[in-house]
Amino acid sequence: MLSERSSVDIHALKRQGMTISEIRRTHHDRKTFRAYLSGERTPGQRERAAPDPFDAFVDYVTARLAEDPHLWAATLLDELRSLGCDGAYPTPTRQIRDRGLRPACTACAHVTQRPNAIIDHPPGDETQFDWLELPDPPEHWGFSIVGSPTSSPR
Repeated sequence: MLSERSSVDIHALKRQGMTISEIRRTHHDRKTFRAYLSGERTPGQRERAAPDPFDAFVDYVTARLAEDPHLWAATLLDELRSLGCDGAYPTPTRQIRDRGLRPACTACAHVTQRPNAIIDHPPGDETQFDWLELPDPPEHWGFSIVGSPTSSPR
């Protein structure tokens, strides 16, 4: 693999009229130079030694995510395992992200654009109250409300 700088250098040397054999004096293989000069390879991108095992599942993942853009990656991984995928959880999540397979949900697009209220207060100055629902509590307990600080003062 050549760096971007090396690629620029060999292209400049070729434009100056140097042959591949003369450029080879920069300690790289002639086949490597030919591949970069012809555009077969891109600087800074390493070729995979073996085909990507996720390629076999791209069409399925694309179809499932088009059907349900909110599909959890864990659920998708369970489905992929039944199809023969043996990767761990990070594999499909990385592949979905890197390949841009998850479509944008139009129903959720407005959520990030709505106004939000930021309430500035020191930690511990506010308490959140919630109903506590217990299964079959004694009647003399009445209603139960639980209060908890929104954040710790420490």
